[in-house]
Amino acid sequence: MGPNLPRSAQRPMDVLIAEIVEPEVLAWLGSRHSVHAESDLVRDPIAFRRTLAQARTVIMPTSLAIDASAVRQATHLRGIGRLTPSVEGIDLAACASAGIEVVRPASAGVAAEAEFAVGALLQMLRRVPVISPEGLLVGRELSNCMVGIIGMTPAAKPLADLLRAFGARVVGYDPGLHASDPLWARWNVSPIGLRELVEQSDSVCVLLNYFSRYRGLLGERYLAQCKPDQVMVNLSSALILDEAALAEVLRSGRMAACWLDHVEAGATGPGRPLENIDSLQITPRVAAATRESHLRASWAVARRLDEILSQANARDSVRGGLPAAPAGSTAGPMPD
Repeated sequence: MGPNLPRSAQRPMDVLIAEIVEPEVLAWLGSRHSVHAESDLVRDPIAFRRTLAQARTVIMPTSLAIDASAVRQATHLRGIGRLTPSVEGIDLAACASAGIEVVRPASAGVAAEAEFAVGALLQMLRRVPVISPEGLLVGRELSNCMVGIIGMTPAAKPLADLLRAFGARVVGYDPGLHASDPLWARWNVSPIGLRELVEQSDSVCVLLNYFSRYRGLLGERYLAQCKPDQVMVNLSSALILDEAALAEVLRSGRMAACWLDHVEAGATGPGRPLENIDSLQITPRVAAATRESHLRASWAVARRLDEILSQANARDSVRGGLPAAPAGSTAGPMPD
């Protein structure tokens, strides 16, 4: 990695890194640009903003924020990198106005998310028994399930592939995708309406990208009519689910189990509908948290920030400006 720049340096640093980045990616960036890595900034937002004002690009975790005020102070900033798809804490309008590109890995975590969803379904189907015709408590097999996927995000394709490998029938719904779209055929997913999906699916996977218009999309209108003993895994925002309606179908036993990979703080606290529900499993955004996905995300963000810096340097050269000097010699090709 290139040497860290002192805060008194006249030339802005090329890359500020306030996130854990894979060592080989860090070394590659450092061989091409001036890099300042300071992971302690995650615990000092004021110091982060002060250091950000000297940076041309930054890689930052979701725990740090960049608002309009920070954008105004960071006059050199041209790119913001996140190793997750989240834009939480980033003022996108302010960044767009200032010509700052927000870089996120589009597909780094899709394989991890698909595997996680299948694992969650398998656990719930076996761990939460149902009553057989003979009156016995038994688990169920994924191979005998109709699985509904809500949201044709990039993770939906590998998920559908895995589900079919188990022998499951896969159907899907996406509010932004017409039933005649060729994507359904390419991904081998049968499109159906949301009501049909919820009423007929033994298992449901929610992947839909969250927008405010989808808040409470899965509410009493749909959940109350879910197929008996259904299990659901939600890798999207929990705000897509109406918590009172979800609590009702879980407490009544109509829905056998639900797995949420993210909920807002206090969602299961005293007085909330989801308090003390044994059939509800919650994990803290771990679906895409694998070593492999983190490496893919690090490379994807590093590649794009390198392009942004290279384009800025070229523009500066044309204008007769002084581009930031690289910290070392150019590295060889990056891995695919």
